[in-house]
Amino acid sequence: MPESWFRTPGSSVRPGFAKCRLSLFAEMGSMSPELMFWFALATKMVVTALFVSVATIVAERLGATVGALVATLPVSAGPVYVFLALDHGPAFISVSAVASLALNAATAIYVTVYVLIAQRRSMWISISLAFAVWLAAALVLGPVHWTAWSAFVLNLVVFALCLLIVEPFRLVRMPPTTRPWYDFVIRASMVALLVGLVLTLSFRIGPAGSGVLAVFPVIYTSIMVILHCRIGGPATAAVLANAVLGLAGFGAALLTLHLTAVPLGSAAALVGALGVSIAWNAVVYATRRHRAIA
Repeated sequence: MPESWFRTPGSSVRPGFAKCRLSLFAEMGSMSPELMFWFALATKMVVTALFVSVATIVAERLGATVGALVATLPVSAGPVYVFLALDHGPAFISVSAVASLALNAATAIYVTVYVLIAQRRSMWISISLAFAVWLAAALVLGPVHWTAWSAFVLNLVVFALCLLIVEPFRLVRMPPTTRPWYDFVIRASMVALLVGLVLTLSFRIGPAGSGVLAVFPVIYTSIMVILHCRIGGPATAAVLANAVLGLAGFGAALLTLHLTAVPLGSAAALVGALGVSIAWNAVVYATRRHRAIA
């Protein structure tokens, strides 16, 4: 394994930590460090893919609002950050969270553009145009040296606008659906590829690049691909429209992760960020349920 894969200049990554860990495991068995690396990476990809698949199946069974809120939990970025924390120090995680927070605004734009286009256009046109907008936003926002508070302000402005835009499209009845076998393959493959890409490249692209890749909208894209063909654009757009407010909570979780990673350590920070995301979505669900009953 190239030595450069385990060095990240300019960050507080623990140099050589991952390589030492692999060497230790190799000495305990017959696997070479390179083979152990790929075995560990494959294991992480499979575990994450299964976790995301189960989460999204539960989401579909509970309707657009609940499904969207479950989808906006860190079911994709969360496991990526857990595995990054195993290979890097708290400072790396803190810097990555800021980059993820800035790109969270691009994800909100991506979802909003899809909601608008999917009302009248096909799946491929809707996703392609929305992704083109996301890519443009990522290219603009990615190179910026964000601070936590500038990224937070960016999220406030973008989410305020996006919530106003998607509100009229949020309440659409979800038709009954059947789940073909390839649903699981699509979800598992997309998430596994994301995890593998981020973990493999994290030693080369540093914390900011890892933060950008960690929040690539794989969950929302898989929802678009799977549901649009089965229930149509407007109903799929309703799921994504409900997800915008949950995405704002994910932004709050990322800010929490950034602020607490160094003083509390990566493990405690990740637990705290997950708690913020769950609490936010629970409040959103309770509020919307109360309004529906009233």
